[in-house]
Amino acid sequence: MQTQTTRTFASAASAAALALFLAACGAEGGSSGSGPGSGSGSLAPDLVVAGTHWTIGAVTVDGRRSAAPDGARLAFGKDGRASGNSGCNGFGATVDVQGDTLTVSQQGITEIGCPGDRQRFEKDLVKAFDGELKGRQEGETLTLASADGRNSVELTEEPSVPLRGTIWKIDGLVSGGTASSLTPGTGGKARLVIGADGRVSGNLGCNNFGATARVEGKKLTVEGPAATTRMMCTGTQMQLETQLYEILDGPLTYRLDHRTLTLTDARGKGLTATAAPAGEPSGATGGTSETTGEPSGTTGGTSETTGGTDGQNQPSAG
Repeated sequence: MQTQTTRTFASAASAAALALFLAACGAEGGSSGSGPGSGSGSLAPDLVVAGTHWTIGAVTVDGRRSAAPDGARLAFGKDGRASGNSGCNGFGATVDVQGDTLTVSQQGITEIGCPGDRQRFEKDLVKAFDGELKGRQEGETLTLASADGRNSVELTEEPSVPLRGTIWKIDGLVSGGTASSLTPGTGGKARLVIGADGRVSGNLGCNNFGATARVEGKKLTVEGPAATTRMMCTGTQMQLETQLYEILDGPLTYRLDHRTLTLTDARGKGLTATAAPAGEPSGATGGTSETTGEPSGTTGGTSETTGGTDGQNQPSAG
């Protein structure tokens, strides 16, 4: 009992000494102007942007705000780099985060010709997303603004998407490890959906298709050849359709990265696709395919399809 009392007194004495020491430190900090309450010598918490993906909502330059076009997005890697798309061209940059300040150094942009409104937005984005920017994050939104507040970029965090049930907009082809954009004139119709019901369906750039598929590990096996509708297609659409038709037949290795999907076959041929925004239609406009039950892509009635095992189900221009 005596030992316990002695320890209690010692603890009380230590606590009193510690309180006096902290009070003295606080007095020194107050007189020197460098304490926590003075605002100097302390940093705001670092912006947590590494490994995040964002939709660009709007850009303000010299006080003039412009809404972003569809497809404008920005991603921050874990290696100090950022990449994105203006809604037309892809761009890259290096970023350094110190507290609530993000310093951006532009690293280049592709040079695809853009329509006038997208080109104007792109110029504003390049100007606003550069130099020292103060970040303000509220829930799922992040605003990066210049010190004078005249330039800013408004971002909304993008959630990741699952392999199944997502509308994947096909935006590139892969050959031997190199990805390339689709040929201009293909119309942006090509897309696919991997259903939970064991089917893959979508549009090959002109005609709709459907086939049975299964997912095992990192493999997606399309049990083709796929059944397709038989609409008239332009030359560029037909070329893309033939390439996609050949890819979507047999075992494919898939890689899912947030909102991007890559499918490649054993030859190194494949496709890249990006998740469509929520609420965007799958691409079918009506009708029903006789063979697959998939939408035919026509504006009414039913569309003739090809299918079966007779080898005649290659997409046709007529």
